[in-house]
Amino acid sequence: MRYTSAQANKLLRKITSRKADLESKERKSSTFRVASGEDTESLRPKYDFASVQAELDELEDMARKVKHAINVFNTTHTLDGFDGLTIDQALVYIPQLNCRVSKLRDMAGAIPKHRIDDYRNNFVDYSVVNYDIEEAEKAYQAAQEKLAAMQLALDVANASETMEIDVELD
Repeated sequence: MRYTSAQANKLLRKITSRKADLESKERKSSTFRVASGEDTESLRPKYDFASVQAELDELEDMARKVKHAINVFNTTHTLDGFDGLTIDQALVYIPQLNCRVSKLRDMAGAIPKHRIDDYRNNFVDYSVVNYDIEEAEKAYQAAQEKLAAMQLALDVANASETMEIDVELD
């Protein structure tokens, strides 16, 4: 079946949720408490070890297939407008750009020279910018635009490009 990356990730969340639900039910029904003198068989919860393990294996297999397909998709699909940048590279680059944008925002907003009040000594200290603030502002704007464009290109790819995954969750 064909899935977009967004659909594949949603499918993976469903599989993970179903597995967690099954494991929770297993914890609750695989053992039980009875008081001495009570009829153990009438209190025994329904639990089939073999079928639960088989269902867990099937869900884990599905999760592996979906994760693998997403990984292959991310390493083979490129983002439009980014000169061969693959999705997996973009997923590393976006946090790097976020850090750069944050740093450049601070640099662009710096005061060229300001007094530092240090009450521990009698010296007057100043913090002085050692770069062109206008250049930092331009770099900040460029990094912010690149980040926004990359995020948009990633959103488009995740919502429109498809991959084949041999998994269907009923």
